[in-house]
Amino acid sequence: MRNTAKIILKPGKEAAVKRFHPWIFSGAIEKIEGAPREGDIIEVLSARNEFLAMGHYLPGSIAVKIFSFEAAEVNDHFWKSKLKSAYQFRKGIGLTSGSVANAYRLVFSEGDLLPGLIIDYYNGVAVIQAHSVGMYRLLPVFTEALRDLYGKKLVAVYDKSSETMEKSKLITRNSKLFLKEEKSPDSVVTTQPAGLANGSPDHFIFGSSAPVEILETGHRFSIDFVRGQKTGFFLDQRGNRMFAQFYAKDRKVLNAFCYSGAFSVYALKGGASLVHSIDSSRQAIDWTAQNVKLNDCDESRHHCEVADVKRFLVETQEKYDMIILDPPAFAKTHHVTNNALHAYVHINAEAIKRLNPGGILFTFSCSQPISREMFRSAIQSAAIETGRQVKILHQLSQGPDHPVNICHPEGEYLKGLILEVS
Repeated sequence: MRNTAKIILKPGKEAAVKRFHPWIFSGAIEKIEGAPREGDIIEVLSARNEFLAMGHYLPGSIAVKIFSFEAAEVNDHFWKSKLKSAYQFRKGIGLTSGSVANAYRLVFSEGDLLPGLIIDYYNGVAVIQAHSVGMYRLLPVFTEALRDLYGKKLVAVYDKSSETMEKSKLITRNSKLFLKEEKSPDSVVTTQPAGLANGSPDHFIFGSSAPVEILETGHRFSIDFVRGQKTGFFLDQRGNRMFAQFYAKDRKVLNAFCYSGAFSVYALKGGASLVHSIDSSRQAIDWTAQNVKLNDCDESRHHCEVADVKRFLVETQEKYDMIILDPPAFAKTHHVTNNALHAYVHINAEAIKRLNPGGILFTFSCSQPISREMFRSAIQSAAIETGRQVKILHQLSQGPDHPVNICHPEGEYLKGLILEVS
């Protein structure tokens, strides 16, 4: 292995690393030894030249994402061991047995000290999203590790990294996927795992599979991981959907931003008198109808509609006993947090107006830059704007297969509240 580049931090800037925060910001760097390219492994040293950590180098405000706080020989065995540890953690909390669910997040980036890597397991199909060049280069290693881990249970591995890698880092040449390494268009190196052979940047790395059916707490869902959002399904809401099933009995429910209808299925199974599912995507509505039918729900108690949620909430005259509001991220960077907060206030105020007295509101933010406190303040502002009395019944987060490193609070991206509106 070639010599690893090093960064030396400014005096006093080692404190966060010693508290096991997995990011090194560019402003903390005194100097860089060597000439690291994006995705290269780099060592982090204090101003006194003491070893602190190892990570992948990035040219940006976050300059290093740490994958080890100990000096280690980083080879295939190193990465395979980390993937196995992630699996053993899920096994320890009962997610891999298949008796309750056969789909879960296997790797959650910094939560598993594998920053820049997401792997979701769907009943024999592993879907990978690399968020960094360093992790993207390792897809062949992780694919081999998955095959070792699951054996014959693994049907396919699908790389869905094109939507998470910046477009500037991905180029397609001669129907193969490459990574840009320099600004020059001629300076490229292939990182294509074996088996990627058609023109799309998203491919099966191993095997192949049609949309797959999963089981989640007794409910069945068809997952189109190729065309679906993210990796195909929002596994992070598993526990929160169980709350929806509990509260839905005899209620008229609106599932806004319904996507593939998971909350709708849970509400119908919980005895909702009517579930109204809306989404701006025709494909999402078709998936919702498919999943409702797959679970033998009473289709006369379900109505789905293609509509813009924000406009619908403003214009509808319908009143509901329960509303589920799970919008896409309104803020993907800190630069737009103010606009995002205004959007959260507006859409939650409109939802509150549509609730009958005693109604229940499930409201979520998956915007990482929006903190739990900021989101709660936005909901408070929405309640004040409507003049309604609002009580917090539950405060929600992502499921345990999306663990949050206690030294990396930024990993808690999903914030949710269950509210009673008088």
